[in-house]
Amino acid sequence: MTFCDPIFTHARANPDALAILDLESERRWTYAELDAAVDRLAAWIENQFGKNSGVRLATLAKNCAEMVILQHAGVRAGTIFVPFNWRLAPAEIEALADDAEPEIVFHDPEFAPPAAARTALPITDMLALGTKGTKASRAARRPLGEVATFLYTSGTSGRPKGVMLSEENAFWGCANFIYGNDVTMRSVFLCDMPLFHTAGLYAAARSPIQAGATLLISKGFDPVLTLERMTDPAFGVTHYFSVPQMAATLWNQPNFAAEKLKNIVSWAIGGAPNPKAQSERFVTAGVRISEGFGMSETGSNFAMPAHDLDTLLRKAGSCGLPLMTVETRIVDDEGNDVPTGERGELWVRGPCVAHGYWRQPELTAKAFVDGWFVTGDAAMKDEDGFFYIVDRKKDMYISGGENVYPAEVEAALAELTSIGECAVVGVPDERWGEVGRAYVIAVAGQSVTSEDVIAHCTARLAKFKVPKTAVITDTIPRTASGKVQKHILRARALEELGL
Repeated sequence: MTFCDPIFTHARANPDALAILDLESERRWTYAELDAAVDRLAAWIENQFGKNSGVRLATLAKNCAEMVILQHAGVRAGTIFVPFNWRLAPAEIEALADDAEPEIVFHDPEFAPPAAARTALPITDMLALGTKGTKASRAARRPLGEVATFLYTSGTSGRPKGVMLSEENAFWGCANFIYGNDVTMRSVFLCDMPLFHTAGLYAAARSPIQAGATLLISKGFDPVLTLERMTDPAFGVTHYFSVPQMAATLWNQPNFAAEKLKNIVSWAIGGAPNPKAQSERFVTAGVRISEGFGMSETGSNFAMPAHDLDTLLRKAGSCGLPLMTVETRIVDDEGNDVPTGERGELWVRGPCVAHGYWRQPELTAKAFVDGWFVTGDAAMKDEDGFFYIVDRKKDMYISGGENVYPAEVEAALAELTSIGECAVVGVPDERWGEVGRAYVIAVAGQSVTSEDVIAHCTARLAKFKVPKTAVITDTIPRTASGKVQKHILRARALEELGL
């Protein structure tokens, strides 16, 4: 690939089609208008920094159209887009800025820009920069294989890593999502996921733009407002992406009505394994929940066939089949392929896989091996070729010599309709080495006890998998993308147990 610019293409093929609607401000852009806005900003950036500068331009802002426009303008101007996670503590944001060294941080007024930023500008002023009708030179672009975006991982496993992604990675990752989720030019995406996360920036926002479809940008997930938008015929939403927790929250809304969601072509689920019971609940009601799998480092890799309700139900709990440009392996601790039906670590390879981690060569060497990305996820493949993400490999604990995957216990707990959220961690135990400790949040208006939790697991799981203790709580720590922060939960458990 030597050139790829979907906005440029669709602005000429379908100029009057609606490209973006910013739901908070009600501003809208056709593809022709979006192309002009991207050109204007790209020309200003080139004028500031020169051709193919590779400088970093960051954002510290909630979801808005400006973030999408900046990423595409940066491609035309030869810079690198770095969306910071505004939910982090100020010290954490400073650490990211120290690492990325951005020339400019475009920020919401409510967020103080990091001190490391050379220049800070209000993101609300971004689209007024430059001169109407100007364009960046063709020579300003970086080659498609060079880094165009940094995505900082959520840091559930330690220091956040700056994943280096090229436009080539972006194209193939989004192509996978498009082909795996029945996306067309007539699709309408609602994007609630944060644009500093791969699910928001690429799966939910870049995929519709690449396909020439319509992107509705929401500032963030609000269960009441989200459900209204998903079911509003005036918006005509066909595609939605959420983590399992968001899906559970929507299901438990008092006005949730599955029949109003039957026009959804694909409701993609990712970020964590979707409990089998939850998939069955939605699909049985006629909602096309399609669990998939992807990562910041790999883009979109797996999806369920959303068009086939029978398969969605029969294979509930699976993250689906490998997408078009993805090769897969499931290996043991020595790197040998395991037989079908056995658990091992998932490795993926393809043009969607990132270049590595910014300024972390040792971690890059460990995670990117001969073109393969070592995911750190435990997985298995069934006889029909469908994949199942068992859990994060590091979250597994050993109880009485037996491997326990918390996600399996959490999936069993999801069958209890009185449970809204749950998480399980391993804690030290004198007799068994480690045992499970479950944290549970009840559905609003319902109640659940520790005894209910243990009894439910005892009836459904092998004895060594049943949590020894269960805590009814109001909060479970999560990242901005909805993943449970198991390291924080373990620390909390150890403190509660006095260990």
